[in-house]
Amino acid sequence: MNITRRNLTIGGIGLFAGSSMSTIGRAELGSFLGVGEGIEDFALATDAYVYGYPLVTMEMTRRVFTNVSQLEAMRGPMGQVVKARQYPDASYRDVTAPNADTLYTTSFFDVGKEPMVLSIPDMKDRYYLMPMLDGWTNVFQVPGKRTTGTGAQTYAITGPGWKGALPSGVKELKSPTSMVWLLGRIYCTGTSEDYAAVHKLQDECKLVPLSSYGKPYTAPSNTIDPSIDMKTAVREQVNRMDAAAYFTLLCKLMKDNPPAAADAPQLAKFAKIGIVPGQDFDAGKLKADFLKRVPEVSNDRIMLQFKVNKSISDENGFAYTAKGGVYGTDYLLRALITAIGLGCNRPQDAIYPTSQKDAERQKYSGANKYVMHFAKGQLPPVRGFWSLTMYNADYFFVNNPLNRYSISARQNLKSNPDGSTDLYIQKDSPGKDKESNWLPAPSGNFILMARLYWPTESSPSIINGSWKIPPVKKVA
Repeated sequence: MNITRRNLTIGGIGLFAGSSMSTIGRAELGSFLGVGEGIEDFALATDAYVYGYPLVTMEMTRRVFTNVSQLEAMRGPMGQVVKARQYPDASYRDVTAPNADTLYTTSFFDVGKEPMVLSIPDMKDRYYLMPMLDGWTNVFQVPGKRTTGTGAQTYAITGPGWKGALPSGVKELKSPTSMVWLLGRIYCTGTSEDYAAVHKLQDECKLVPLSSYGKPYTAPSNTIDPSIDMKTAVREQVNRMDAAAYFTLLCKLMKDNPPAAADAPQLAKFAKIGIVPGQDFDAGKLKADFLKRVPEVSNDRIMLQFKVNKSISDENGFAYTAKGGVYGTDYLLRALITAIGLGCNRPQDAIYPTSQKDAERQKYSGANKYVMHFAKGQLPPVRGFWSLTMYNADYFFVNNPLNRYSISARQNLKSNPDGSTDLYIQKDSPGKDKESNWLPAPSGNFILMARLYWPTESSPSIINGSWKIPPVKKVA
């Protein structure tokens, strides 16, 4: 890792937050940051920012996602099931790192006052999963082909503290928070025939309040809030928030979305700077003169996790974790996944190796041509499916002449004479005879993300390290 003043600053904060520093070290770092004697509170504030990043991001995502009067292509009012009818295109900005392999069947809903009942139809052996995220981005339940099979199923999602009786045949899934994000994915090849088949399954997915289960139900109308920014990407909106507004929102959200019991030691520290679960933010306890530096340094700490977090493996230029979806007290990992892959699944359902640099550790550029080579029999070992997706530097899709945002077996990949497979990653076509294996790139920098859905857990497996993703090499 290149040592810079920026990395030293972030590293100093991380060291101070995680262990002790000498009085001289504290003074020097405080002077360097321009916070004087407030370095202890500044360190706590960056910790609190990182801790709350998932909950704040989930809320901002929910606002944008649900601020419509009726169901749209990728948005819908609270409690209504959004059924994506085709893959997102390069204009999509609601969620970072979207996928072009499954059709989202998704909804934000609130179970603080009443449970919601989800009915899933017979999926006819099709691969699907219906992960449910709490407000802190933990996947607390995941019905799907891997876990519960493909037969018809009905669940009542209940909120914190709910107690009551459920109708026969309805299984309870308890959410730790009032906010729930159902982020269902149904595999689709993208052909017109398969789109139609998946659309039928989507239409049979139902979500209703418990009090309306088994009765005729019409979703209530929704009023649009004109103050919500519907154009700026959610991550950018969150990162632009000043610290006072950020912590005010965090404290408000924690009232209905309680932290986990394991977070108590961390939260006890935050009381000093006015952050207490169940209470409004007390801005008077946090120095105003350094608040403007908190988001900047905190976001740098989050993105630095790619290089320093021990839960992230680095194989041949691809970084990934086998600890996504359920984070425990690894708040920095949780924040990183929120920033670059909100909605991440549990590792048993999907692993997302992500690469920002080629085999020579140089940033990817559309000015170059690259090849990813899989030896015979070494394509990703999965029971679901795999793909490789192209993103620009901000983790969004890239416009290209094929409207192809990911490449996978559904492109009918051509093998080499020896049985190996090459993927061509470049801006211009590699030639008509190779276009089935072409992943189009932009003219500038880009990022690659592989998706391994339902990866095998016995060898060869990316989970136990017995299968390694190959490098992406620049063509001379």
